[in-house]
Amino acid sequence: MPSVKAARPSDVFTPDNWAQLTTISKCRGPWLIVHAWIIILAAIAFALWAAHPLIWIVAIILVGSRQLGLAILMHDGAHGLLHPNRKVNNFLGQWASGIFTGSDLQAYRAYHLMHHRYTQQPEDPDLRLSQPFPTSKASMVRKVLRDLTGLTFLKQRGGQILTMFSALRLIIASRGEVLASYDKKAGRPEVGLTGEAVDPQSQSDAQTLFIGKVTAQFLLVQIALLALSYLSGFGALPFLIWIVALATTFQLFLRIRNIAEHACTSTGSDDPFTHARTTYANWLERATVAPYWVNYHSEHHLFMGVPCYNLSEAHTLLMVKGLEDRMTIANGYWDVMKQVTRPATA
Repeated sequence: MPSVKAARPSDVFTPDNWAQLTTISKCRGPWLIVHAWIIILAAIAFALWAAHPLIWIVAIILVGSRQLGLAILMHDGAHGLLHPNRKVNNFLGQWASGIFTGSDLQAYRAYHLMHHRYTQQPEDPDLRLSQPFPTSKASMVRKVLRDLTGLTFLKQRGGQILTMFSALRLIIASRGEVLASYDKKAGRPEVGLTGEAVDPQSQSDAQTLFIGKVTAQFLLVQIALLALSYLSGFGALPFLIWIVALATTFQLFLRIRNIAEHACTSTGSDDPFTHARTTYANWLERATVAPYWVNYHSEHHLFMGVPCYNLSEAHTLLMVKGLEDRMTIANGYWDVMKQVTRPATA
């Protein structure tokens, strides 16, 4: 299927507007990553100091929101928007943000650009996130419970760990020879200069090796965080807040964000202004499910060269142009959840 149509910035913005919107700051991207970590550490420290169950719950909520924030900032890094220097951008997107939530910048970049090219089309790798909607209230409740009880996390990470052991067995069985045809940077078997078809078994092996590598990195980072937790003098408690948040609130906030971006939109028409949803977020939503301007998702799909910290300004300019009627805009995340949930049948 043909790729979705793209918007032309010159049809909407003046050259000065566009230059301002697409300027990548040397400081703001790194500062946002620092900001996320400050909130994570402050929430954990306050929970340890207060030693009260309600404060622990608040800390898990805040830590989960900033874990989502790190994933969002990694997403900006995948677009090259965290820093104007490509090497610095990639370092920030991988080693200061993405790796802590189990993401690999290079693999995500290839995957995500496919999502932009074929948004909500059969080729879209993210279609599975929005295709099940609208859904029943019972189904939505089950999803929320699976997230908040850690079942989603255990299913996803458990499958990845099993794949990691499969990768290890593959390496041992081949005495390391399987690594010779594995392109570590791209996460796929190397393709010859003549462009010959990739052997399906080699492709499957490469996928196993790649998932194994990313999972091993994720586990090593968690072990390092656990070690730092003990070095803090509080034993495993700081790490416990981190990992519980990663297994519960992060999963829920991630799901809600994914639903809000594309579920029940009219993507697929010839109008690029319909390809995603922008959701107005209040202070509580910005503190939980919508950190770092991720709620301006329509603007991001329209103009993916705009850093996250300029999306709000892009939205304002679009509204000044009177383009709100062409866009899918929700008044809040609760409104979105009602839109994507079918009423109970008699």
